[in-house]
Amino acid sequence: MSTATQDEPAFLRALSGETLATPPIWMMRQAGRYLPEYRDIRAKAGSFLSLCYNPEWAAEVTLQPIRRFGFDAAILFSDILVVPQALGQKLWFVEGEGPRLEPVADHKRLGEIATQADPDLLAPVIETVRRVKASLPRETAFIGFCGAPWTVATYMVAGRGTPDQGPAKALFESDPALFQQIIDRIVEASIGYLCAQIEAGVDAVQIFDSWAGSLGPEDFERWCVHPTRRIVEGVRARHPLARIIGFPRGAGRLVPGYVRATGVDAVGLDSDMDRSFAREEIQSLVPIQGNLDPLVLRAGGRELERDVAAVRAAFGDGPFVFNLGHGILPDTPISHVERLLAAVRA
Repeated sequence: MSTATQDEPAFLRALSGETLATPPIWMMRQAGRYLPEYRDIRAKAGSFLSLCYNPEWAAEVTLQPIRRFGFDAAILFSDILVVPQALGQKLWFVEGEGPRLEPVADHKRLGEIATQADPDLLAPVIETVRRVKASLPRETAFIGFCGAPWTVATYMVAGRGTPDQGPAKALFESDPALFQQIIDRIVEASIGYLCAQIEAGVDAVQIFDSWAGSLGPEDFERWCVHPTRRIVEGVRARHPLARIIGFPRGAGRLVPGYVRATGVDAVGLDSDMDRSFAREEIQSLVPIQGNLDPLVLRAGGRELERDVAAVRAAFGDGPFVFNLGHGILPDTPISHVERLLAAVRA
């Protein structure tokens, strides 16, 4: 049953369980390189991290897609790896290749990492939240986020993204106690980080578990479900009405169990999720979000319109937020985004 009021943004009404004739829409990575105005700010910043930690610029790029497209929700512009950086792990980005960290793969390196996140390092991100909140239209919701412990840990252990998350898997197999300590630090830091975002003005938060699909059922339960549940419980201990979205990308048929065990309010669906299964087994539990393929959006044309219609037909009879199954691709034409919006809101 919906707990939202009619004057709340449509996105929040959907998260509260209301079925809307026109689903609210936003897109993962909606502030990004496909926008010329983003590229201008990114060039001024000089580096990705400089952009993330400059409240004026980060607020501006968060707001850019709202001004251009009128999405129903804005999402904070930042990165999931600011949490390990706030714990003292060195972080930098290699242009065209992605993030790099000094790996934490043994007890000695873990001993060099703080047990609590440095609030001063995260303070610019929280200031960005305040600035965005003050500038958003009343009808536009605001989403904060963090990375899920399993996904963040894969970067912390390997020092970079890997195709199969092999280094993290090898560590939890050889030294599960050490890996658990890494997870524990991420959990505690993430609780504080999400609570700070809520206190600064976000309306909901999303927990991104981008590499959830790389684990089998038992490991998924231990390293994805249990830590996410701890974050949900920790945030709700301080903010009982917090709206929390989970996104266990690639988890497939494990998602219903994830929803029941973690207590999330809604769940994101990736592009590979079977829609009939999602409608019957997931949307019956919580509102859902997703699952249009970003490749279809990039391609555009009639295929895009057919897939938009198929997603709406699959999920439109229940609480649903239209979104992609992952982030918008940098070479996506702006005209295709405009066509997507027109099709969703027709």
